[in-house]
Amino acid sequence: MSRVGTSLPVGLTQTSYSSSDADDSNSSGISWGAVIAGAFVAAALSLALLALGTGIGMSSVSPWANSGASSANVGAGAIVWFVLMQLIAFSIGGYLAGRLRTKWVNVHTHEVYFRDTAHGFLVWAVGTVLTAAFLTSAAAAMLGGAAKVGASAAEVSATTSSQGVGQNGYFVDTLLRSNNAGIATTTASSTTTSAPSAVPAPDNASARSEVGAILANALRQGNIPGADKTYLAQMIAARTGISEPEAERRIDDTFTQAQQAADTARKAIAHSMYWMFLALLVGAFFASLFATIGGDQRDHVPVI
Repeated sequence: MSRVGTSLPVGLTQTSYSSSDADDSNSSGISWGAVIAGAFVAAALSLALLALGTGIGMSSVSPWANSGASSANVGAGAIVWFVLMQLIAFSIGGYLAGRLRTKWVNVHTHEVYFRDTAHGFLVWAVGTVLTAAFLTSAAAAMLGGAAKVGASAAEVSATTSSQGVGQNGYFVDTLLRSNNAGIATTTASSTTTSAPSAVPAPDNASARSEVGAILANALRQGNIPGADKTYLAQMIAARTGISEPEAERRIDDTFTQAQQAADTARKAIAHSMYWMFLALLVGAFFASLFATIGGDQRDHVPVI
């Protein structure tokens, strides 16, 4: 609306304004263009920092013993880098969203602060979804050699799983390992070759599959059923040439090791998820914080 016919003091001019200038209730409180732009910037920076962190990590490790960083140091460094990656990428993305959003007029400063915070949070949400959904293949392509190694490992894992062994292949091999290598020994004084009295090693494909299934079921239940343990002891004794009591002791020792390995893997995954959750929270917080900083600077830009 406009005021007409109102007498003003000398020296003041009359200002006309429309209802759209005085009321922003019908305009959107979200500048989606700024949010999407900030999210793409954050996702791209996350990918770049991921490549940098991967290069640093690969250069710090060594295949030789007592050389390079230890696995504990590499794990701690990876956690710290992931937190920094979230902080840097989403701080910049949130700041850009705050600077690029439209300027709201006749809106209370508290509402402006809330909207800027919401813009930063939306940048974090959209950027995280973009990173998880669309940049996985790009990250694998950038890692190159690591991707090939992963493919080879997956191929070996699929072959092993087809035999019913899966991730417990090492423990299955431990159970079926013979005490006698079956290697012929040659004495220096005679050309006669004598082999230890060991049972010939047959094709263990079906046996490995069966032992792997029994071991996996025992790990799920938390113990080895008596019937399964007796059957395993008889099978191991027949194939390795050891006595059944010794086979049972081997089963107990191997099962304990498998349980410890499974528990260690479970704890490692749980701890990594905790740290990932913390890193994502850090990204959300700094995206929201820097969006308010960028929005405040946006509102104080003088009109030329």
